[in-house]
Amino acid sequence: MGAGVSAGMGVGPGLGMSPGSQDRDDFRDRADLGALLAVTRRLIDLDSTGGGAAAVPLVRAVVREVPEVTAAPAALAGAGSDRLAVLAELCEVIGWILFDAGHHGAAHRMNARALALAELCGDRWTARLTLLNDSMLLAHTGHPRAARTAAARARGPRPLPPRVASLVLLREAHATAMLGARREPLALLTRAESRFLDGVSRHDPAWAWWIDEGELTGHRGWIRSRLRDFTRAIPLLRGAATAPGPSYRHLFTAHLLAALTGAGAWSDAETLITDLAPRVTGIGSARTVEALWGTARRLYGDDRAPASARDAAVHLMECLGQPPTT
Repeated sequence: MGAGVSAGMGVGPGLGMSPGSQDRDDFRDRADLGALLAVTRRLIDLDSTGGGAAAVPLVRAVVREVPEVTAAPAALAGAGSDRLAVLAELCEVIGWILFDAGHHGAAHRMNARALALAELCGDRWTARLTLLNDSMLLAHTGHPRAARTAAARARGPRPLPPRVASLVLLREAHATAMLGARREPLALLTRAESRFLDGVSRHDPAWAWWIDEGELTGHRGWIRSRLRDFTRAIPLLRGAATAPGPSYRHLFTAHLLAALTGAGAWSDAETLITDLAPRVTGIGSARTVEALWGTARRLYGDDRAPASARDAAVHLMECLGQPPTT
């Protein structure tokens, strides 16, 4: 890939993500823009096919060998808008990968760096995507109010094109559902569905390609499940879980299992576990594994569940490498 950015880089022991590490004004070892774009594409490909865990080794190499990735944004102010935009996109992708791989603190810091770089060069679309990524991270780590604030910042003062508007509304629906509201999440979900049906606009950014029918269906089911509307959630999540798509959509399978157990659909839950268990070692998404293990643990401890379902839960936890302790 050139200029010191290659898939064959050695991997250091840590992520090296402390704020301001390796700050300096003269980046003599800077990779050229083509190399930075190539490594960004490679990271996206690795994440799409193998989840965040598959991409972390390359992330570590980039963090170690490209000083600009960990420099304070102010130190890069004179780098030029094109370079800042490419670096912002690279940092946004790294932030997403770290989130999916379970490195939440490092992901949040990288999101902040990506946002600062995007704002320096006026790249409002990368800034919005970063805010939407951070909204999901904040929701995942139990901060729904902050998640809602991040989504509201992504909305901005002007009307958004359909796909981006749909994603903003979905993030807001997740956050408000977590906050205990019921009518507001459903209203936001309805609006998200409506904007999605407006189709792709020429004003939608290039990254909006992944906001497709499968993504919308999965989030519709997930939000319904948050509201414990399992009757509507289960078919939506089943549709999203069985549709072709990137590796990270295994998460919808995890939420399908949660919805099935929440509904007391024990036989269907057992069937899903039987199908899923042999494949879980290949799931490279820490948040998906975490969700599966949490559901299996709840199922194992649920006195309403038949013995066969609880045995299936034990089997799933063992396949995940985390058998029950009691």
